[in-house]
Amino acid sequence: MSQTQTALLQVNHVSKQYHDGEVITHVLSGVDLTVYKGEQLAIVGSSGSGKSTLLHIMGTLDTPTSGSVILDGEDLYQLSAVRQAQVRNQDLGFIYQFHHLLPEFSALENVAMPAFIQGKDKKQTLADAQKLLERVGLGHRVNHIPAQLSGGERQRVAIARALINKPKLVLADEPTGNLDASSADNVYSMIRELAHQFDTAFVVVTHDYKLAAKMDRQLTMKDGVLQSVDAGQTE
Repeated sequence: MSQTQTALLQVNHVSKQYHDGEVITHVLSGVDLTVYKGEQLAIVGSSGSGKSTLLHIMGTLDTPTSGSVILDGEDLYQLSAVRQAQVRNQDLGFIYQFHHLLPEFSALENVAMPAFIQGKDKKQTLADAQKLLERVGLGHRVNHIPAQLSGGERQRVAIARALINKPKLVLADEPTGNLDASSADNVYSMIRELAHQFDTAFVVVTHDYKLAAKMDRQLTMKDGVLQSVDAGQTE
């Protein structure tokens, strides 16, 4: 990465262990990582490699056994639970393999929900949600509930929802894992376009090297250790 780029998130020697009686399972082993403002980073690894655990720790959804995570100057694991929740709502966006849309609410309401939680003006929030849905090609589907949408459309709603509060960083966990190849390719193209438009950093974890290659930078996770895809690359 260029030295002129500004660091947004820094993972410093993060380890994660699970204890079951006397058995200790090492999930992450001294992971160091810098995510730069506005970049699109893919972390590739097989199931059980530790990539999702790392993503959850970056998003304060799981706690490291040791190490620190710094987001824009704030040490996330030195914050109160209330402040962590504020960071998740205001500074971070999340996209999952399963879209996790609220089934009884329309696409428009689902996208607006994080901003409602933040207490933003309802009329302005709905207008912003409408624009985001138009941006992801769903302006004609704003009043449809999730059951009336295809898998690819639901994931586009989830992407719009992740962006509604203009986060600094979006964390995506296998965002195309349930989609066919064509829909998956479209979702990755959309992530790249929206990252440039909103100057939002994206970190995507996936098992698909072909899709990961669409991002600015690729790293691999194997047995809890983060590595460059190409031995000639450096972080």
